[in-house]
Amino acid sequence: MAKQTADRSFLSWPFFDDHHRVLARELDAWASEYLPPIVDAPNAHDDVDATCRILVHTLGAGGWLKYAVPKAYGGMHDQLDVRSLCIIRETLARHSGLADFAFAMQGLGSGAITLAGSDDLKASYLPHVASGEKIAAFALTEPEAGSDVAQITTRLKESKSGFKLTGEKTYISNGGIADFYCVFARTGEAPGARGLSAVVLDADTPGFAVKERIEVIAPHPLGRLTFDGCKVGADKLLGKRGEGFKLAMATLDIFRSTVGAAALGFARRALDEALSRTRSRELFGAPLADLPITQERLAEMALDIDASALLIYRAAWTKDSGAPRVTREAAMAKLYATDSAQSVIDKALQMFGGMGVTKGVKVEELYREIRALRIYEGASEVQKLVIARQLLAD
Repeated sequence: MAKQTADRSFLSWPFFDDHHRVLARELDAWASEYLPPIVDAPNAHDDVDATCRILVHTLGAGGWLKYAVPKAYGGMHDQLDVRSLCIIRETLARHSGLADFAFAMQGLGSGAITLAGSDDLKASYLPHVASGEKIAAFALTEPEAGSDVAQITTRLKESKSGFKLTGEKTYISNGGIADFYCVFARTGEAPGARGLSAVVLDADTPGFAVKERIEVIAPHPLGRLTFDGCKVGADKLLGKRGEGFKLAMATLDIFRSTVGAAALGFARRALDEALSRTRSRELFGAPLADLPITQERLAEMALDIDASALLIYRAAWTKDSGAPRVTREAAMAKLYATDSAQSVIDKALQMFGGMGVTKGVKVEELYREIRALRIYEGASEVQKLVIARQLLAD
């Protein structure tokens, strides 16, 4: 494994306060000590459910999940600090993709409760998210409704005691290990996206089932969920009826930049690995790093990494500074950071030659880890539409 030498000069940028710099330094030291025994264990990737449960518990015990909820409910800041979320995801991703996933889903999975839950709902769930006692999930995607949320068909019908939830979700992260799900469903106040609402559903609710576990190239808990007339109390409604789409987009508005930050962490690790490899590997009687083509590739990688960091922390700083929405900034950050990280990692893998596609080599793992980030929380093509529509609207 390459020595963890990732550039930290970006922390001197004016986007950050001193507490962000302390966070980056302390988390990096913590991750170096506590993550390897978990993620490098012989069976860590054979049973990702168990590994993710351990990671959530360990992140909670370390105090890092406090950044995923507001201070009033056991969190670190009065409201979610997006720069902190980005620093944490970037740092964890540089060490372990699975650790980043475990942290990210605690924030995304409970984000709708933070934004729109009643005081009682917040008190019931958020402290347990911060401690790592409860695992959260965000249930939006359906077989025919991924990028186009307006096509959601899962239904939430009013009943005497509240609602009945019927339908199906798929590609739900933490599906199968989550203790609760924030579920978006159709209540029908208006056509399309304007007729959606959101509720909290406990995993032990009768009628709820994980029908399928989905295997992907970078293993993590992922599942297909079904709801067969699940009874949901009226007190589990998040926000107002008919405003589920707004709530989903507001949640993504906060966490979309952090996806870019995770990609940035993967890219930084790839550059570390590439620098170590090209300095130590000899080709034609000299280190690979001495070849002009290698130096050109390393320069391109460094350029993409810095450009990504600027876009990510611009979006995060803008949100933390009070902007009600950062739709365009977050879309730009996610789009550029995830696409460019794919390129950075591909270049790093190429420098390893055949070893780069060998199981157990870090760049091979990074190559698999990065791919999904260009799809989830809005595919790259969707981000381009978002940016263009914002420009046309302006």
